[in-house]
Amino acid sequence: MSTPSSTAPEPLDPTRPAAVTAPAEAAPAPQRETAAADRSGAGGGLAARTNAEAETAAGADDAAQASGRTAEELARAAERKAAALLAPPAPARLGDVVPAPERVEPDASGDYLLSVDAVIRVSADPAAVAVAGQLAALLRPATGYPLPVADTTAPVPAGGIALVLTDEVALGAEGYRLDIGTDGVRIAAGTAAGLFHGVQTLRQLLPAAVESATPVTERWVLPGGSILDRPRYPHRGAMLDVARHFFGVTDVLRVIDHLARYKLNRLHLHLTDDQGWRIAIDSWPRLATVGGAGAVGDAPGGYYTRADYRRIMAYAADRHITVIPEIDLPGHTNAALTAYGELAPDRVAPPPYTGTEVGFSYVDPASERTYDFVADVLGEIAALTPGRWLHIGGDEAFKVPAEVYAGFVDRTQRIVAGLGRDVIGWHQIAPASHCDGRILQWWGTTGDDPVTAEAVRRGARLILSPGNHAYLDMKYAPDTPIGHDWAGLIDVRRAYDWDPATHLVGVPAEAVLGVEAPLWTESVTTLAEIEYMLLPRLPAIAELGWSPRSTHDWDSFRRRLAQHGPRWATAGIAYHRSPELPWSAPAMPVPAPRRPSPSGDPLEHPPVSPSSDPPVRPGTAPGQE
Repeated sequence: MSTPSSTAPEPLDPTRPAAVTAPAEAAPAPQRETAAADRSGAGGGLAARTNAEAETAAGADDAAQASGRTAEELARAAERKAAALLAPPAPARLGDVVPAPERVEPDASGDYLLSVDAVIRVSADPAAVAVAGQLAALLRPATGYPLPVADTTAPVPAGGIALVLTDEVALGAEGYRLDIGTDGVRIAAGTAAGLFHGVQTLRQLLPAAVESATPVTERWVLPGGSILDRPRYPHRGAMLDVARHFFGVTDVLRVIDHLARYKLNRLHLHLTDDQGWRIAIDSWPRLATVGGAGAVGDAPGGYYTRADYRRIMAYAADRHITVIPEIDLPGHTNAALTAYGELAPDRVAPPPYTGTEVGFSYVDPASERTYDFVADVLGEIAALTPGRWLHIGGDEAFKVPAEVYAGFVDRTQRIVAGLGRDVIGWHQIAPASHCDGRILQWWGTTGDDPVTAEAVRRGARLILSPGNHAYLDMKYAPDTPIGHDWAGLIDVRRAYDWDPATHLVGVPAEAVLGVEAPLWTESVTTLAEIEYMLLPRLPAIAELGWSPRSTHDWDSFRRRLAQHGPRWATAGIAYHRSPELPWSAPAMPVPAPRRPSPSGDPLEHPPVSPSSDPPVRPGTAPGQE
């Protein structure tokens, strides 16, 4: 909800050993063999230490026996400490994280230098081991280090990184503790999701070169100290519209990576609209093959097969992100009607639509065949989707009378409940009757919505996506080459400076489940354009959803966020170089909308012109906010 658990975590103590909480384990056999070979080589490895260091290591045999570590391991630990003392300070400060952590306690004497022989030790749990594998895969390309993963019942850093599952209730479902000291790094969490979020923080504290896909000469230093971190809201998401323009599986996976980087945990996929139907439905096959053929501006269409969709689900789940599929009903259905005219009020299939107007199409609410269609589609989607939510749209059905519309929503909500899922709809479904677990996604622009407030009083909860703060298809500035401005211009500060807990009049803070940033794609045609519109605004929404309100500070945020420019550039990610932020990275080119090639290459299709009349999706119709 809107406040952290009332169970207070134990105080952070940066003076304690950051990672060692149990006797260190012996290194895996291959590591010991390699160390021995290095030590015996003339002039190489451990043999290059000074005589004094060697004597210190030899004199430690008795202590090693008592501690459970070999003399060799103690010597290597001493070598790491000496290297850390000679290393320059960590380039990042412990608090230089987006979203801002709940509590940060730096220790200037506790910087950790990741070494070539570091091992990632992890609790012997399959989900935790998977996170350790992801951490290793993240670090290996840039460092060139082997970073083996070892699972154990009591992981300790021992000069490397430990990922520890703990029973600390106060950390909740997604919280974590991160302790960094000269002897290693320890991330503790109650769940694999918490460990994963801790890994994202660790990633940001390493030099920006960690984003390189090839080995880089760098001292991989982490700033010492401790972090306690938990999310403010359980729902922290972004929406990608794949209906107006279709984006293939690899593009969606790349978007999932961007969400995971900033601890977002929901991906809302807008799968159907007037211009295209993007998911295969076995019981209604022409929805995809006919309804999915087009897109805005005569762009090429497409759809996800069941295998494609499962791949997206699995990839998101591995990154602790839940996918929320949206089948927009009863309006925004021209593509479905093109495929199956029997669903239209006049039983006539309309031609495909490639424009951007809204509110003209709807399935027939008076026909039983319509409800067969709704039950079949939602049933198949539910069977493919591991998450608990189905989004039914519900916006801009302007031609459906209010009472008929409310009846359609009531019946559709019951279909969703019968599938064992919770329903989400745009806030236009507010007048319909309440059902258990109902969630409204609010996209208005005024902050005063009595109808939505009344639905909350009847038991609904809210996801906030205010059009004038969170809609990432809005332009940054008047000269932004893509996007729209019907909800206003949204620069980074406008995306950041609002409070979900107090944004809607008459809605208590506890009714707010979280925030979501939609990206509609009437004018967005490529992955580079998606990234350009997401970044740097998506991290602003992420911080609103994750960080406690007490950390909210524009000057701090703009400084922290600007440090991500080099990371995005290193990773080849397009972004908008907002003049609001003190960037240090070189400027990135502005992605230009694709134009038709002389050969008519379908991959270079004409987008909606940024200078054309802006679409009204959603929110510009009178009385619909």
